[in-house]
Amino acid sequence: MPELPEVETVRRGLEQKLNNFIVKKIEVCRDSTVAFPTNKKEFIEGLRNSLIYKWDRRGKYLIAQLKEVLNENTQFHEENTQNNGFLVVHLRMTGYFKFIENSSYPCKHTRIRLFDKNNNELRYIDVRSFGQMWWINKDLSPNKIIKGLGSLGPEPFSKDFDANYLKKVISKKTKSIKAILLDQTIVAGIGNIYADESLYSAGISPFREARTIKKNELIKLKESIVTVLKKSIGSGGTTFSDFRDLEGENGNFGLQTNVYRRTGKECHKCGNLIERKKIAGRSTHWCPRCQK
Repeated sequence: MPELPEVETVRRGLEQKLNNFIVKKIEVCRDSTVAFPTNKKEFIEGLRNSLIYKWDRRGKYLIAQLKEVLNENTQFHEENTQNNGFLVVHLRMTGYFKFIENSSYPCKHTRIRLFDKNNNELRYIDVRSFGQMWWINKDLSPNKIIKGLGSLGPEPFSKDFDANYLKKVISKKTKSIKAILLDQTIVAGIGNIYADESLYSAGISPFREARTIKKNELIKLKESIVTVLKKSIGSGGTTFSDFRDLEGENGNFGLQTNVYRRTGKECHKCGNLIERKKIAGRSTHWCPRCQK
């Protein structure tokens, strides 16, 4: 599943590519991709004549601010538009966007198609079809409509995410620290890849009970999370399966992982072999010598 760096890479690509993209036509190729409103026609009518004004990210969610264009024939000014709510997207396992100039016939995994007046297309493709989209009316709150969005913990780059916060939320937790990092209500955006890589960087065993981790270790863990995520964003994310950016390119961070998907290979630090075992149903990769 795309994690924070992959979603941030997509967000930046969308913001750069979709300059003054006004949705004139919408095709829903798979009804189940539309999570809200439940009426597909309402989703289509809600998006029509919307300028995709700005893209934000919250955890693994993409959030587009929409402006309804009142008069497309005038030069774009904010005063010529009014708020038209939000388009929220969760890519899930295999979802990705592709921007196509002079639209062509869609592939069989195309789920949603957005067109502007020049027939440029923003195409959403999803092989396994777990991804979802929501059009949230301006009078509604995305955090209330989308349960997962409203329950997210702080962003790893925010001032609210520090060692004191971590100490407070894990002080009585008997769960493993790996399971804690995967909990989106505790910290938003971290998944399997970056939990493994951050714990390796911090020298902390993924099997440790969260409550046993000391303050100085939490400081190092917080720093490791931020460093690993920033490094991956700079590399365009990680590609081990279906992730693609807006240009159809793979992320390059996978070439730099220290433990993830390196089972049986030598640790870059000590030469010990990387091991793999499941925690909370997820494959976990670690170096038994470097991580205590």
